[in-house]
Amino acid sequence: MCLSFLCNKSQCFSRDRVGIQDFVLLDAYTSETAFMDNLRKRFNENLIYTYIGTLLVSVNPYKELGIYTKKQMDIYMGVNFFELPPHIFALADNVYRTMISETNNHFILISGESGAGKTEASKTVLQFYAVCCPSTRLLDNVRDRLLLSNPVLEAFGNAKTLKNDNSSRFGKYMDIQFDHQGAAVGGHILSYLLEKSRVVHQNRGERNFHIFYQLVEGGEDELLRWLGLERNCQKYRYLIQGECAKVSSINDKSDWKTVQKALTIIEFSEKDIEHLFAIIASVLHLGNVHFEASAHGYATLNSSAEVHWLSKVLSTDTSIRFSNNYALEVLSPFTAEHAKYARDALAKAIYGRTFSWLVNKINESLANKDSTRKTVIGLLDIYGFEVFDVNSFEQFCINFCNEKLQQLFIQLTLKSEQEEYEMEGIEWEPVPYFNNKIICDLVEEKHRGIISILDEECLRPGEATDFTFLEKLEEKMCGHPHFVTHKLADPKTRKTLERGDFRLLHYAGEVTYSVVGFLDKNNDLLYRNIKEVRGFTTVATQFKSSLAGLTEILMTKEPWYVRCLKPNHCKQPDHFDDVMVRHQVKYLGLMEHLRVRRAGFAYRRRYEVFLKRYKALCPDTWPHWKGTPAEGVQRLIKHLGYKPDEYKMGRTKIFIRHPRTLFATEDAFEICKHELATRIQAKYKGYRVKGEYQRKREAGIDLFCCKRFFSPSCRFIKGFINRNQPVSMDNSEYLAFVRQSYLTRLKENLPKSVLDKTSWLTPPPIMQEASVLLRKLHTRLIVRKYVRGISAQQKVQLQIKALTSYIFKGRKENYPQSVSLCSLFVYSGEQDINIRVLQLICPEGIKYSVPVIKYDRNGFRPRFRQLIFTQAAAYLVEEAKIKQRVNYSSLKGVSVSDLSDNFLILHVTCEDTKQKGDLVLQCSYLFEALTKICVVTKNHNLIKIVQGSVRFDIQPGKEGFVDFKSSSESMVYRAKNGHLMVVSPHNAMHTTL
Repeated sequence: MCLSFLCNKSQCFSRDRVGIQDFVLLDAYTSETAFMDNLRKRFNENLIYTYIGTLLVSVNPYKELGIYTKKQMDIYMGVNFFELPPHIFALADNVYRTMISETNNHFILISGESGAGKTEASKTVLQFYAVCCPSTRLLDNVRDRLLLSNPVLEAFGNAKTLKNDNSSRFGKYMDIQFDHQGAAVGGHILSYLLEKSRVVHQNRGERNFHIFYQLVEGGEDELLRWLGLERNCQKYRYLIQGECAKVSSINDKSDWKTVQKALTIIEFSEKDIEHLFAIIASVLHLGNVHFEASAHGYATLNSSAEVHWLSKVLSTDTSIRFSNNYALEVLSPFTAEHAKYARDALAKAIYGRTFSWLVNKINESLANKDSTRKTVIGLLDIYGFEVFDVNSFEQFCINFCNEKLQQLFIQLTLKSEQEEYEMEGIEWEPVPYFNNKIICDLVEEKHRGIISILDEECLRPGEATDFTFLEKLEEKMCGHPHFVTHKLADPKTRKTLERGDFRLLHYAGEVTYSVVGFLDKNNDLLYRNIKEVRGFTTVATQFKSSLAGLTEILMTKEPWYVRCLKPNHCKQPDHFDDVMVRHQVKYLGLMEHLRVRRAGFAYRRRYEVFLKRYKALCPDTWPHWKGTPAEGVQRLIKHLGYKPDEYKMGRTKIFIRHPRTLFATEDAFEICKHELATRIQAKYKGYRVKGEYQRKREAGIDLFCCKRFFSPSCRFIKGFINRNQPVSMDNSEYLAFVRQSYLTRLKENLPKSVLDKTSWLTPPPIMQEASVLLRKLHTRLIVRKYVRGISAQQKVQLQIKALTSYIFKGRKENYPQSVSLCSLFVYSGEQDINIRVLQLICPEGIKYSVPVIKYDRNGFRPRFRQLIFTQAAAYLVEEAKIKQRVNYSSLKGVSVSDLSDNFLILHVTCEDTKQKGDLVLQCSYLFEALTKICVVTKNHNLIKIVQGSVRFDIQPGKEGFVDFKSSSESMVYRAKNGHLMVVSPHNAMHTTL
């Protein structure tokens, strides 16, 4: 069937009725209108997920859709990413299976504005992994703790806002750690920028953090009495400023029970829980402390909880003055207003530290006790770009975070796209995009950025205010294209700005910030004296540093994205607000991402996947293709009439330039499926009729009585339609046919080798369980045949290879690549050893030798040497001279990094200053050498795999360091700090095995 016919013929398949499942396949991919039309069309049909390549766009439906059941999880487990309709389960499964197969680390960035469904998306991914991962009693405990960390963090870190009843008021990054079998064995959580100001102030229509209301409404009577609390939120100033302590969508009593249960399972002790809620209660009591002005205008404490130390802390400013070498404590009384600031600063500091302690306790519970290296999937649930009527310090930090993530997002997307093209041998066409580095620099540049200027105002002596900060900004930022204030604006723009505002032109659009409160929030009054005595870091600088750390973490992992959208402000189901969604599409960079993904080719698939789906369209490839998948695809597209400019053949994938080419292929496939079903039905019916006829002839039954049997029947078609349902009268005969057909094809295509992991036929759903059992039996059979046929020498080599796997699998980055190489122990032999050296050490029995580069202990100059292992010692040799002998009894261990470099450090017992210290070596045959030394010394635990840095002894009392890190290229140099810096390409392959 030629595609030129189908390209001009309108086909009304389900694909067209519900829009395009992958935006990459939009013909008008540069049109924002076409993008919105497709999004709206799918949303109106309750299809809330759409792809942009592997990026998932999710629109909050604000109603239950029944698409997150265990049955749905089973459907998406182990299925090709694009085989089923878009779903968050498909993305989660693909990330998990890629991690398992490639043994590398990944992260899922979930972003969107408050109320778009980020927190729910994060929980859904966690629940999917809880179901799909291997299960044991120990692993179930880890799974339960991972899942139950969510309600605890939500209670202490989430709150009702104007946009969302369960808004995360902190950023959260969670690493889920998996072992080599794919079991979840631990986790670790990092938190960012908790909105502490919410503890002491809430806007109208908003609440404080959930935990306060849960404690007051749900806490047991005895607990409340012990804490001195009443069961009435109206009694506490910190809980009623938003005038909405009760929220219809929130059940504080029920949530309290959930949190109590979660704390127990996460292994908080009774004493920990008591202390935790005593601190939460103390914050509520602190909020009720109030001050009155004295006759002199100073603050006096007026509270039933009055105590001397509290009065001193909250109503006076304490400073240290030096006179005649004596330190004097000077007390300056606060005004009533100043004392309220101090009270609120103390409450925020207490809650902030409590939240940090809580996260650390959860991490202790989630910690993986096994020291072997694990692969991880990170989940980043971060606050989205925020624009309110009044935007303050919190929104400034949040939007700066989104600027940084957008920068990373574009970099990683461009990088991964370009790398795929290069890897496949396809020419890359550069993509124009907006580089928001100019905005990031505006905020974070050292000495010149907004954060630096803010810090200067916070830390300088004298009377600094929010408005002196604004004046400094106007002085330093004058003329910047992305910054404007009332003073700097043109007359028209000036009308939209207050005198205390500054406006930034972010990548997502303009945001106007009020400087009121910037200094206080960046530099809590509680610490104003502390900073004069010792080092002090402001909130903005801490946040900037933590963002830099987060970026470093993410850059070492493979990225996946979930972009969450709010369809309307009112949280109404079935309502799609075009203006609001269009704005989110812009600031989430979806059109930009789409343009990057469409740079050249709209569609790309591995040859095996493409051939499997469309092979029925060509008589040469159907039903079985005997050649390579690439050859099969070439034959198939030639038959379909693809033009040369419509596709490119990569090394492992076919690249199709235009969506219309793929759609024409899909339309041909739809027609072909119906034709195939008709042919199969006719063949099967003939098979049944013939069998029934034969049976009745043998039984002597009058065929006339069987006339009814020969009438046309739809049972086969009905069985095909119901093939995925439980066995019934409607589908039992069809399923029997499917079983027989699969077993017949399997018999003719059984793998011939243990290493053949790909040719086992994919079973139909009805045969999945049987296929697993049959595959295990067949694997045991060919393993048994293989074991019987190996020689004694091969057996020894396999044992050594197993030892190498035991030492390095899942622990050193380039081990997986080394496994596929054929060489095992490239033994250089005695002929490579100088004759004089050979005469000296030959009596000890030479076991192995290998060329190495030795780095001097002081200057790290490289020297070519030979490393020789005998039965008794390791020798470092320079031509005819033995430079160092290390008895195995004095060998303390061998350190190697977990990255893809080929360095090793031999640690030697060194008690005499005249003795030589540890050896820093570089070896091209690293895995061979390390395995051999373990065999010779009979110590399989000799190797220590480390992260980051290795300390070594230059000589007794003098130490050196080797630092390891990943980058785009390999380098070895002496760093400014005097350490030897070893830089290796990520997942590079330097060694042989």
